[in-house]
Amino acid sequence: MPPDFWQTDKIRDALATWHMGRVIFAYRTHPYHGRPLPQELVANWLELTQAQLSRIEKGAAPEQISKLIRWAEVLDIPADLLWFKLPDTEDGGVLPSGGIVTATGHDSVALARWLAADGTGTPPNCAGELERVSRALEDARRFFDGSVVEFFRVQLAKCKADDGTLGPAAALPLVLGILGAIRRHGRQVRPDVQRQLLAVGADGAEFGGWLYRDLHDPITAMFLYDRAMEWAQAAGSLPMQGYVLLKKSQMAYETRDTGTLLTLAQAVKNGPWQLPTRVQAEVVQQEALGLAMMGEPTSVVEQNLADAGHLLTQANGTDDQALVSYFNEGTLLVRSACCYTEAGRPQTATQLFSQVLASGSLSRRDAGFFGARQAKALALSGEPDEAATVAVESVAVARETRSERTMNVIVDVVRTLDPWRHRPRVQELRDVLQP
Repeated sequence: MPPDFWQTDKIRDALATWHMGRVIFAYRTHPYHGRPLPQELVANWLELTQAQLSRIEKGAAPEQISKLIRWAEVLDIPADLLWFKLPDTEDGGVLPSGGIVTATGHDSVALARWLAADGTGTPPNCAGELERVSRALEDARRFFDGSVVEFFRVQLAKCKADDGTLGPAAALPLVLGILGAIRRHGRQVRPDVQRQLLAVGADGAEFGGWLYRDLHDPITAMFLYDRAMEWAQAAGSLPMQGYVLLKKSQMAYETRDTGTLLTLAQAVKNGPWQLPTRVQAEVVQQEALGLAMMGEPTSVVEQNLADAGHLLTQANGTDDQALVSYFNEGTLLVRSACCYTEAGRPQTATQLFSQVLASGSLSRRDAGFFGARQAKALALSGEPDEAATVAVESVAVARETRSERTMNVIVDVVRTLDPWRHRPRVQELRDVLQP
């Protein structure tokens, strides 16, 4: 838009409210367009539905910084007019620090510089490797080769290793930077490298989707899952396509969308995906969760869980390493506990949660998350004091790792504990949640 587009009273007043919904409305109805832009059109630009955009324009001011950054970038709102800071660098490129990276300007070169300066990224003795990556990002057609793809793969693996301890905020900048570089240069690299690059990109986009799920940003998570599917298809990776569908099924549990959860889980189970045995076990467990939510007999749910355990036993030492799955015996137990909660047997769920949490096998973030799930099972079992005690511990972990997904479960625990809200321990939980 021309500079004077942003100088009208209506636009300025909307920006002064610090309410992105009102800014979008002012943008849509600006006289510059001749007639108001339809909500459906602008919603499509913003990766929203028309109904979602309507709620954003009329409801409370959106506060999630990743969404604000993404929408501001899509509408190309001048940075000096915003009430939040867009990520930037000294030379005008865009560095990833939230939101979807658009890979404009010099951000690909900035990525290499950022990697070199990052304390958890590249070791300082890899100056030659960084120089090669920097050259590749400046001239992809000449210098982008398999070694650069491997460099990205290694960096993503480090992010995954740190995620459970440090949380999503620590991993996102590097992950989004890599995805931005792949998006920018994917069409410029040689054909023999492109397939490898898109396969790594699909893996990174799937991981990015998970990080945004943990931040409770389902819109961005779904955007990245769709990007992962697109790149997996372009790379010819059937296993990754099936894996992304599994992750979408798991995401549906967080929104209580039982139909989507079960439909996608069964599509993965019966599809042509050529999944590693360990992932097949995860799929069968996910189907068990859907069946439990649909009210199927406990015997049917338990049969699925037994089948998942059998597949997991077969996977030991024989799995395909092309698609790494972290599904193991401990993961099966805590997810089985979720199945029992949904099947109306919270006491059994509590016992399984306790077994795994006591083993110390979970990452810091996962211990907090499944501790919150255990608190919900305890609340449903009629043990309010114990539920509140466990939930308080999970709040500390959730804040430390910035896991909004865990905090959402804790809020659900508080609702379940409402009949006991006057008990001291339940009141303590409520007090801990106060800002």
